[in-house]
Amino acid sequence: MALIDLKEIYKIYQMGSTQIHALDGLDCSIDKGEYVALMGPSGSGKSTLMNVIGCLDSPTSGTYLLNSIDVSKMTDDELASVRNIEIGFVFQSFNLLPRTSALENVALPLVYAGVSKKERLERAQIVLEKVGLGDRGNHKPNELSGGQRQRVAIARALINNPSIVLADEPTGNLDSKSSIEIMGLFDEIHSEGNTVVMVTHEEDIAKYAKRTIRMIDGKLASQHSVVQS
Repeated sequence: MALIDLKEIYKIYQMGSTQIHALDGLDCSIDKGEYVALMGPSGSGKSTLMNVIGCLDSPTSGTYLLNSIDVSKMTDDELASVRNIEIGFVFQSFNLLPRTSALENVALPLVYAGVSKKERLERAQIVLEKVGLGDRGNHKPNELSGGQRQRVAIARALINNPSIVLADEPTGNLDSKSSIEIMGLFDEIHSEGNTVVMVTHEEDIAKYAKRTIRMIDGKLASQHSVVQS
């Protein structure tokens, strides 16, 4: 059973009198436990597809089953609930609250889940230790390096034990050494059974994934599994 199952997905934007088909009848499925890279040129639809998979946006038409639940017709409130339970997000720009400690940033999704403050902070500390930042919980984002900030963002993505970790250009703002460390962390996350879907334009980053899906003009152009050495 596919964890992510997209059938005949269209996403159409109206720009004046012109219709833009960001996704054009796309079919795609991703199984539980897969590690997939989405690639394609600017305007190929990969970010739109990521937003649909992540329940940040709804398709114009088509069916999207996430964990066997049809989320394609859900309201914004219903989608927000699904996002909080099923999906952990990692963004290129980290998206951390600047005046809030690393520990509190990691714990933030649990606020929306109604978890008590004591349990939130305990769980956040455990996940921070998992990403190698157990001693940095009281530091604010501006007191951390780029690589450390992305580790905080990854910890925040993992705090709810999501079905899927979605990463949008996760190394885009990092130097090569930090990029290698962060991708090593994604390898660990995947090896523990998590499903990882990553948007990247960098071939060397895509090689960490086990399957690469290439997009063009809102459709899947090709896909292949990476042979691991």
